[in-house]
Amino acid sequence: MATKQTKGLNRDAHLARELFAADKLKRVPTRDGYGEGLVDAGAADPNVVALCADLTESTRTLGFKKAFPNRFIQLGVSEQSMASIAAGLSLAGKIPFVSSYACFSPGRNWEQIRTTVALQNSNVKIAGAHAGVSVGPDGATHQMLEDVALMRVTPNMRAVVPCDAVETRKATVAVASSAGPAYLRFAREKTPVFTTPKTPFKLGRAEVYRFGKDATIVGAGPLLYEALVAAEALSAEHKIEVGVINSHTVKPLDAKTIVRAAKETGAVVTVEEAQAAGGLGGAVCELLAGACPVPVERIGMPDRFGESGEADQLITAFGLSAPYIGLAVLRAIARKRGERVPDAPEYVAKARQTLEAMRRDTIAQALARTPKKWGGKLSNDTLKSRAK
Repeated sequence: MATKQTKGLNRDAHLARELFAADKLKRVPTRDGYGEGLVDAGAADPNVVALCADLTESTRTLGFKKAFPNRFIQLGVSEQSMASIAAGLSLAGKIPFVSSYACFSPGRNWEQIRTTVALQNSNVKIAGAHAGVSVGPDGATHQMLEDVALMRVTPNMRAVVPCDAVETRKATVAVASSAGPAYLRFAREKTPVFTTPKTPFKLGRAEVYRFGKDATIVGAGPLLYEALVAAEALSAEHKIEVGVINSHTVKPLDAKTIVRAAKETGAVVTVEEAQAAGGLGGAVCELLAGACPVPVERIGMPDRFGESGEADQLITAFGLSAPYIGLAVLRAIARKRGERVPDAPEYVAKARQTLEAMRRDTIAQALARTPKKWGGKLSNDTLKSRAK
């Protein structure tokens, strides 16, 4: 009889070999998995069609266009029309995927999604690309952080946030073959591919990637890898065993798995690259408030917009990386034990310090490239024309 695992990585999750050798893991954008999954779905069902709002290459819809040109519709910069047309196509028996940046869809066209897709329970799949702060230099306008909350509170809508390119491919195929509205969220930046084709995936079912008795991390999206790194570090440095759950389906939430973990460990941390309020963190808090009240700490954007910067720089500056997740776990465990903790969480305070340092460094670099005449530190000689 096999011995039940109580700590460490879940062998049945079939995660990547050399999981914590970051230099050996492939790094692929989750949007690539969407493009591959969309072609798979199109090959499996001739009713699958794709609509795009002038972002065919960026959203990785280009592969579908090449494979099935007669089932691709380019609408230009018209996200509102795209949602409504997709709803009409679904009434004709098609399975439309609408692709754009998340800040535009569901950001710009949420009213059309609400009225023509969700209210009618239309079989439309919304693909939101370039979500989260990891879109980097594009800045706050394009760093969509409210989409998970928007989609989660929309009736009839399912919300899926895959953790890597492999899982995104699986999720795309899965939503294509399941009836009703669904939202798929993915990112632009290359992130670790830490699951494999053998890793279990089913819509609506959370997967346990790591076992632990002291606390549980519930995450979604590429930051789940940071959660695994944090759990491994806590085990090595503090002898604390933390479970890690991949809650890729934010709605409907796998209540059974999450409540069971909360009862077993008594402390929970949620992790997501979105607003900490309203998304996965909000969903878990709402669930546990009624089913199993335990200390919960939320890693996510703390009621603010993003800023321009490099992706890795921003993930660190906003306190979304492994060290901050580790601090959140330690705080949750301290609260579980009844210990006094500061009103302001340490992981939030340290993130603010990091963000201020990033800003100072950015300003210093800008001034170093700016002539003194314009308030910088560079010689005014650089303003002289080099024309002969």
